[in-house]
Amino acid sequence: MSDLFKLIIVASLLISSCSNLAKKEEISLKIPDGMIWVEGKAYTKGAKNNDLNAMMREKPSHEVYVDGFFIDVTEVTNNQFKKFVEETGYVTIAEKEIDWEEMKKSLPVGTPKPHDSILQPGSLIFNDQIKKVENMENYFQWWRWQTGANWKAPKGPGSNIDNMGEFPVVHIAYEDAKAYCSWANRRLPTEAEWESAAQGNYVNAVFTWGNETGVLKSNANTWQGDFPIVNKSIDGFEMIAPVKSFPPNSIGIYDMIGNVWELTDDLFNVNYYSELSSETELKNIKGASSCYNPSNPFEIQYVMKGGSFLCHDSYCASYRISARMGVSIDSGSDHVGFRTVVTPEMLLNK
Repeated sequence: MSDLFKLIIVASLLISSCSNLAKKEEISLKIPDGMIWVEGKAYTKGAKNNDLNAMMREKPSHEVYVDGFFIDVTEVTNNQFKKFVEETGYVTIAEKEIDWEEMKKSLPVGTPKPHDSILQPGSLIFNDQIKKVENMENYFQWWRWQTGANWKAPKGPGSNIDNMGEFPVVHIAYEDAKAYCSWANRRLPTEAEWESAAQGNYVNAVFTWGNETGVLKSNANTWQGDFPIVNKSIDGFEMIAPVKSFPPNSIGIYDMIGNVWELTDDLFNVNYYSELSSETELKNIKGASSCYNPSNPFEIQYVMKGGSFLCHDSYCASYRISARMGVSIDSGSDHVGFRTVVTPEMLLNK
């Protein structure tokens, strides 16, 4: 694709004091580095009829239309986030001291304050030493709070990203991603934009590569084996992988399925799809007006998409375009990252 992207816009030109005529005007925009254009289109958002793993929060599906936009070809990498931090001095939530008075607002009334040794800066990491699981409903068995874990020390003290410049940046909370976007003149995608990009040239596909179920390991970084105890790493990676380790989708976007979950700018509400009107045109929808997750009723959560290297048939099977989960506004982990979008209007108004 040429470095110059030609955008046709309709501009209203004042011809006289009492009449307007619409004139097509061609404007050339430089394609932002590391991004690709997603054509405006109508597609099926949400669970597909042939998707046996679809969950109720993905149903029912709706026909939607999304205008065109540019999106990052990969998730934001450690190198990219490092440049942002170096230029701005930004400190992520995982690096900041924990404010108990603020934290308890998202907890049930009366929750006792943890010991000060626990209320230390850090983040969630996957417990890769787990040997036995008593109950698959209790995900705390394979997650642990790691003091000192953050984007530049992803496993905690003693770890670093020295040889991980082209890996997705992780341990990023919603606020951190928004700060990066502000610096870069970008924004997070809506869930509708994210699904449009993931579909690529498709309009009703379950996966980014179509509807084939037997090619997962060659197209995405997910869990193979006995989750969460043994990962056979058939796809070549036990945990997180560098960006572009797997083939792109039909329009050239990498890793929208697996590797790391990706933040969006939509509030998470389990009832959102069922409450969407089917009688009005659904164009450029912005997501739920309020957050609701009965599993975490006190948290403000945003939608994350795409699944991660931890996704497996036996648990969440979220390596599907329609899959959606909520993530707390103030939480990061070692399997959540983000990518950004920008519209022609944003570029023109810069």
